[in-house]
Amino acid sequence: MAGETPRAQPPPDPGPAPGGDPHLLLWRWRRNPLRRRTDRMQAWIGLGLVLAVLLAAPGAMYAAGDTAYRHYRNTAEHQARTRDHRPAVLVHDAPRHPEPGSDEAEETRYPVEVRYTGPDGTPRTGKTDVEPGLPADSTVLVWVDAAGDLTEPPLTTGQIRSRTMGWAILAFLGVVITGLAVHGVTGLVLHRRNLVEWDTAWADTAPRWSRAP
Repeated sequence: MAGETPRAQPPPDPGPAPGGDPHLLLWRWRRNPLRRRTDRMQAWIGLGLVLAVLLAAPGAMYAAGDTAYRHYRNTAEHQARTRDHRPAVLVHDAPRHPEPGSDEAEETRYPVEVRYTGPDGTPRTGKTDVEPGLPADSTVLVWVDAAGDLTEPPLTTGQIRSRTMGWAILAFLGVVITGLAVHGVTGLVLHRRNLVEWDTAWADTAPRWSRAP
């Protein structure tokens, strides 16, 4: 439309190109006529976030790992005190594996009903995983909790270690992802603010460029 001031078009972000000048990585700190205050703000915010993540991520990793280790170690100790390893008898035959003697058969377990005695001396029945092909009346060892129910064995040292590492890694990634999210949000806000400043500056400059001689 005639007489309307065209919308400002900010220059493209001169990010570092592969194999280009390494000084382009610091372009927001270098003096140039196109650099705006928002560019400096974004650069300092990015640097601050990098330093914050480098400091916070190891601390969060250690704190989460230490807390998880204490929790699972206490859980394992409680389970060892309250769970009992006792014999149980198969009520019926366990299913046979379709490939007896194979590596898969050695790792496969089938749930079978067993009969055992609870901590209070009461006969009980329940299901536990046993090797394929075991005949009825075979004896297996099961873990029983204080209430007399079949349960899993107490946590092992390896399980405690793996779960601790899992929580530590999650804490580390959580800090990194949070830093990236904050950087993305602040970058978007500053980019929009930058566009507004370019529109304002262009509105002041455009009439002088478009004025007829």
